[in-house]
Amino acid sequence: MKIIVLDGYGLNPGDLSWSGMEALGELTVYDRTSPSELLARSEGAEVLITNKTLITADDMAALPQLKYIGVLATGYNVVDIEAAKARGIIVTNIPAYSTSSVAQMVFAHILNITQRVGHYAEDNAKGRWTESVDFCYWDTNLMELDGKKMGIVGFGNIGKATARIAQAFGMEVLVYTSKEQHELPEGMKKTSLDALFAECDVVSLHCPLTPDTKEMVNAERLKLMKPNAILINTGRGPLINEQDLADALNEGRIGAVGLDVLSVEPSVKNNLLLGAKNCFITPHIAWATKEARTRLMDIAVGNLKAYQEGHIINNVAK
Repeated sequence: MKIIVLDGYGLNPGDLSWSGMEALGELTVYDRTSPSELLARSEGAEVLITNKTLITADDMAALPQLKYIGVLATGYNVVDIEAAKARGIIVTNIPAYSTSSVAQMVFAHILNITQRVGHYAEDNAKGRWTESVDFCYWDTNLMELDGKKMGIVGFGNIGKATARIAQAFGMEVLVYTSKEQHELPEGMKKTSLDALFAECDVVSLHCPLTPDTKEMVNAERLKLMKPNAILINTGRGPLINEQDLADALNEGRIGAVGLDVLSVEPSVKNNLLLGAKNCFITPHIAWATKEARTRLMDIAVGNLKAYQEGHIINNVAK
């Protein structure tokens, strides 16, 4: 079996092993593959493994031996699923591998904004504390989370994990979800989306990107938020209208934002959020702890092994 990994660097920059996949066939791993390189590299392959490399209907038509596409992520919009179904090509994804890591990043952003540890550590490394006339100093707003309201938009695995952490900090959790109130864990309250944005001190986005959720955070919804409220997005960049968010930040209409995703990745140089006030951006790394990537690799190998053995798991092209 010929197995081609089109863009393996994101998952494994060198600290993991491909040995599990090597045991399943003739493996070739490319760090990255451009659209112009895809067909030549994939010729004769029964299995393609992709993370962000697009695989189109035309690509599938040009690769008659292709039987299986493994997506190294939970989202699988990089593959034309309808074309795969029409050709009987199995497409698998990697569910629920990064739940704890992403929830941890949510609170890394929240704690950075509320405590600004990096800011003070950097200043003190330059000698600022040694020059202080008082035993302490601060020049940012410091916020205690206990007793504050945390809004969770979307209540899948990551939303649930984030909500549990919020409760551990003593926060009151409000949830926007299709689930009924009786289905929510004790102490969590179902509410409308607008009420959540209006009432909560922190809002964290955990819903999928759909036509209904695209730019759900826009000028009108941002106007509902408290002037010191914090917005966190570790989900998908296009959930937010970035122009509207930059305007709200620069005009001081909301407190701060922590983002691990943007509408275009890698970021374009003229993205207005890069220079917006109180906007803290990490480069889509919430999923990238070694522990989460190890789980991802193990599940990817398990998906492919199951395919070889004739019992398909995690197939999204049913």
